[in-house]
Amino acid sequence: QVQLVESGGGSVQSGGSLRLSCAVSGVTYKSYCMGWFRQAPGKERDGVAAIDSDGSIFYADSVKGRVTISQDNDKNTLYLQMNSLKPEDTAMYYCAAENPRCSSWPPLSGGMDYWGKGTLVTISS
Repeated sequence: QVQLVESGGGSVQSGGSLRLSCAVSGVTYKSYCMGWFRQAPGKERDGVAAIDSDGSIFYADSVKGRVTISQDNDKNTLYLQMNSLKPEDTAMYYCAAENPRCSSWPPLSGGMDYWGKGTLVTISS
């Protein structure tokens, strides 16, 4: 059974940094499309960053230059390093996976097969 468990969220001031982690089990995630999505209150769930099974990387324009997606194959963990955080980055952040690769590029929330429960990121001005 595929399980995705996010951690690392929290409350920081504008300009600060956070590193989100997604522990992956039940899947050889190197052969999956892995992504981070976020959803702010009253808004749709949008893609933030993703790594496809061929190594392609996507970043949303709103975070490009401020975030880095990476994975540790030995630990089966996906990361999202976020720097220079802004109040508009406040949202619930979700880890997601799609088998065997991203069905769209950039990946869309509707195409993902598995989801974690999310970790809350709150940025104060």
